[in-house]
Amino acid sequence: MITRREMIATLGALAVAVPAFAAADQTYKGEMVCAKCFLKRPDAKECQDVLMVGSAKTPTAEFYVTKNDVSKETGEACMEPMKVTITGTVSEKDGRKWITASKIVKDK
Repeated sequence: MITRREMIATLGALAVAVPAFAAADQTYKGEMVCAKCFLKRPDAKECQDVLMVGSAKTPTAEFYVTKNDVSKETGEACMEPMKVTITGTVSEKDGRKWITASKIVKDK
C-alpha cells in the first residue's frame, strides 16, 4: 500500500519530469509559406508563416510558426516558398500545430 508521503513524492516527480519531455526541441525541414498570401486561407487576417513539411503542394504536415525574435529575423515568406530547416518546440492550439523556433536556417 502506498503511503500519502510516497504518493506526494511520485506526483511531484511527475510534475517536474513531464514538462521536461514536452519542451525538447525538434527539427523539421520543408518549405515556409504564408497562410494569407500563398495558401489563401480564409481565416488568415494577416501574414502568418507556415512550415509545410513535404512540400507546399503535397504537405505531410503543417506547422504554424510562432512570431518571435527568431522568426522575425528570418523574414516572412509571402508569395514565394522559402526552403528552411526549423528547430524549435511544437505545441498544439486551436486544432493546429505550432512551432516556436529557436533556430531557422534558410536552405539553398
